[in-house]
Amino acid sequence: MNKKSILIINGANLNILGNRENNIYGSLSFEKYFAILQKRFRNIDLEYKQSNIEGEIVNFLQNAQSNGIILNAGGYTHTSVVIRDAIKAINIPVIEVHISNIFAREEFRHQSLIAPVCIGSIVGFGLKGYDLAIEAFVKED
Repeated sequence: MNKKSILIINGANLNILGNRENNIYGSLSFEKYFAILQKRFRNIDLEYKQSNIEGEIVNFLQNAQSNGIILNAGGYTHTSVVIRDAIKAINIPVIEVHISNIFAREEFRHQSLIAPVCIGSIVGFGLKGYDLAIEAFVKED
């Protein structure tokens, strides 16, 4: 039996988790949290990519070879038509994740351009949102 594979893609500024607005994002780097996820979900092939560059995120989506994608597009969530179009164009289900509750923050963060083309969104549960997204993919079987 093949292991289920899930690609996690983080967008702009998520490379500085642990050093950025700890009151909102926490004090743990994503690399450290990813190691925790790998231990917690040993039966799943997890892959992680991060970019501050919109076009690279599009490339990650278009080149993905996974059963599912977890995407935290960061600020591109509210601005990127090209990321939305890339999600719509691929045949891999995508779950949108946000560490903070984007609906409890500045008004410009309340609209997600990518949510309508994702199978679901998880917001406001901190890094635990990634766990919840993985669990959602696992429960699909």
